Amino acid sequence: MPLIFPSNTLSAGGYTVDNSCRFNDGDSAYMYKTCGSAFDTDKWTISLWCKRGALGIETRLVSCDNDDGSDDDFLKFDANDNIEFTIYGSSSYVGALKTNAVYRDPSAWYHIVAVWDSANGTAGNRMRLYVNGTEVTSFATDTNPSSGANATFGNTSHPIEVGRRGSATNQYWDGYLAEVAVCDGQAYAASDFGEFDEDSPTIWKPKDISELTFGTSGFYLDFEDSSNLGNDANGGTDFTTSGLAAADQASDSPTNNFCTGNPLAILAGAGPTFSEGNTVMTAPISGPPYDVSTVGTLGMSKGKFYWECKWTYGGAASNQALYLGIVATNQPMASGSTMKDNTSYNNVVYAPNGGDLRKNGADVGTDYAGSVDSIFGFALDLDNGTLKIHENGTYFNSGTAVVTSITEDTYVPLLAPNGGPTNSIISANFGGCSGFTVSSGNADADGYGNFEYAVPSGYYALCTKNIGAYGG
Repeated sequence: MPLIFPSNTLSAGGYTVDNSCRFNDGDSAYMYKTCGSAFDTDKWTISLWCKRGALGIETRLVSCDNDDGSDDDFLKFDANDNIEFTIYGSSSYVGALKTNAVYRDPSAWYHIVAVWDSANGTAGNRMRLYVNGTEVTSFATDTNPSSGANATFGNTSHPIEVGRRGSATNQYWDGYLAEVAVCDGQAYAASDFGEFDEDSPTIWKPKDISELTFGTSGFYLDFEDSSNLGNDANGGTDFTTSGLAAADQASDSPTNNFCTGNPLAILAGAGPTFSEGNTVMTAPISGPPYDVSTVGTLGMSKGKFYWECKWTYGGAASNQALYLGIVATNQPMASGSTMKDNTSYNNVVYAPNGGDLRKNGADVGTDYAGSVDSIFGFALDLDNGTLKIHENGTYFNSGTAVVTSITEDTYVPLLAPNGGPTNSIISANFGGCSGFTVSSGNADADGYGNFEYAVPSGYYALCTKNIGAYGG
């Protein structure tokens, strides 16, 4: 089972990024503004942190192009998951970098810095690209601009767009963005935006950039105002947003990475469709197999953790199942029903449709039937080997654990919707950004997460800071 413990996110301490913004390509989400004064045509820097949602699609991070595409400057992931940094003017390539490396880890935050410095006396330094603090030097495409070549990025005729290609209204970003900073007239290095953690020297972390020079038309998107996600924290004209709402403000960030569904860990040959920053998993209608599985991106080996999942249908309500719970990371991916009956590995699988609840393939002896449109909460205590489950805030078994004697292991959340004549949908909420609407708002004791129902005392949201503090 592919399991990723993100290596570039911090567990505690240092400069804190509180918020990010979730972009869902199905909502055609993006933001844009046209500069009142043009960018320096020879020098500017883009810095941003991103956590990917959909993989294997062409998707733009930052872009500036005219209506017919003859001028097109952009930073994006291509359909092969390479990073491309391109300056395209007057229908020809001015300069272009395309990485040989691929970046397809949906559990990790990437820091990308793209530098345009066309007047630099060294041809190889006129366009530079950094990922997680290290300069990229291996490129599939490496086209150096001529000395003093002009970019059209940030001109006064074409809008800068975050999360979309404007001329074709496509290539929408899918995932999360944080700390989007574009500095006009400056050729900064990655070290101006981040640093390696002195306690964990292989971990690249953000640092305070408020003292950097943003220039005449540079901007800084920190996403700290949910009512105005396009706010330019540098004080310039705000971005206009489209397809974004207050609920797209996330606390999932490069300094506190939250669990999501994992599109790299799916049943071979089939799998759910992921959306809303990998917090919504929709089963395919066609099959077999009809019950398809994924798991969470973060694992737990000790500590107490809490999360929620909502069960809905993609069509008319029918007798469709889904499977929720926990699975040991040494278990091969299988359908939810196969996991439920698996006696060879450590797991707990709950099927609300009918209420079947099993531990390591054995029935626990009591059914706990749930209803469609309900929110189910999971309170996992790996210190004492127990699991409590609630439906809409009411715990089964009068609040006593429904499963005990859970064997020591490393577990991930199980998220397995079921397809067929209609399809079931799992909308998960691990606290960083919910797949369903949260109307109340409850954090854990450390202030992390945003849940519909109260987090039980002593339990915590599934994020890297809490894993570092309690999950070991």
